[in-house]
Amino acid sequence: MESMWRMKAVDIYTDGACLGNPGAGGYGAVLLYRGARRELSAAYTRTTNNRMEILAAIVALEALKEPCRVNLYSDSRYLVDAVEKGWAARWQAAGWMRNRREAAQNADLWERLLPLLAKHQLRFIWVRGHAENAENNRCDAMARAAIEAAAKNGDFLEDIGYERHEN
Repeated sequence: MESMWRMKAVDIYTDGACLGNPGAGGYGAVLLYRGARRELSAAYTRTTNNRMEILAAIVALEALKEPCRVNLYSDSRYLVDAVEKGWAARWQAAGWMRNRREAAQNADLWERLLPLLAKHQLRFIWVRGHAENAENNRCDAMARAAIEAAAKNGDFLEDIGYERHEN
């Protein structure tokens, strides 16, 4: 792996939102690097809040063109704990099972996220949602605006992974 001192240091803020759970959902992500700012958002017809939280992190990390040192801020305990406490890696090692009887949810998204964790030097940091963190609030506003715009224009994306595992 590239020396961590030569890696670019990037701060990423993410959030997901849903109108109903499941329901129409969206994500927002803000990437910050040396004064540069990139914002990403999209909306999906039928999904869950947890899926949008994970997808926000995936899309933001996939936007990085090279391995980076990343502080990723999220108000999702599910996302932060699944990574920082090693739950997602354990679910993967157990064939996407949480225990002997219960399948891990959102395995399709965890399969996309885990390789990104290996590519970048990542630290996930939980922040209180809807509080005083301006960037987290911006991500929430972007996610909600994406849902509203998609509803108005009829251009929602389809969360195929959710639809596949719904039944």
